[in-house]
Amino acid sequence: MIEIDHVSKHFVARDRAHIEALVDISISIGRNEFVCLVGPSGCGKSTLLRLVGGLLPVSRGRVVIDGEVVREPRAETGIVFQTPTLLPWASVLDNVLFPLKIMRRVAADSGDRARNLLKLVGLDGFEDKYPRELSGGMQMRAGICRALVHDPDILLMDEPFGSLDALTREELTLELMRIWQQQPKTVLFVTHSIPESVMLGDRVVVLSARPGRIAQIVPVDVPRPRTFAMEALDEFQAAANRIRRLIFGAQRGGAH
Repeated sequence: MIEIDHVSKHFVARDRAHIEALVDISISIGRNEFVCLVGPSGCGKSTLLRLVGGLLPVSRGRVVIDGEVVREPRAETGIVFQTPTLLPWASVLDNVLFPLKIMRRVAADSGDRARNLLKLVGLDGFEDKYPRELSGGMQMRAGICRALVHDPDILLMDEPFGSLDALTREELTLELMRIWQQQPKTVLFVTHSIPESVMLGDRVVVLSARPGRIAQIVPVDVPRPRTFAMEALDEFQAAANRIRRLIFGAQRGGAH
């Protein structure tokens, strides 16, 4: 469904220095596949996500979705950033409906769809609350609903759980897997967490230090549905340790 074809991205700094962020990235992602991106800080994970989302232009190569070259944001791509960026003056329900209003796609059943999504993530009863009345985890749940309300075929997620505490992060990881199984999407998910990438992904794309290149694509053979108890499985540990070795080198490959 997504074809990232020999994509490179460079930026020009204020001093006119040429900065290579990504070099010759090629990945094919199947429909409804869950693919995670991991790598050292500054390796270009978020940049690659923005290229796929049409938020940045590629410098070389191309991104193709369903046979069409991406040159601008697609209506059928949902994006979730690290902070939910909810509108502070709007209710939770109005925040979820906001993309439909922007795209002028509000229909008679849009309110019901938004309410059903909020119920799906455990926010029924909070439709009329405001973002300031929600915890960080609840705000992120609302942000995920907002990204899903127009039923996109692709979901891009840029470290959505990175600012949350460990317990909330685990809770939302399980929640995301449940939503994905109930409403399948093609997901590209950026994370700094190796266990999180193995828990979520069908495959994990490991990027090298900047300029980001694909070090390796690691398949995850852990059966679904997954739980955190599965972290003890040999298949889980094998995938996690392989990713660690690629990022940190052999000296940390066995670390947990």
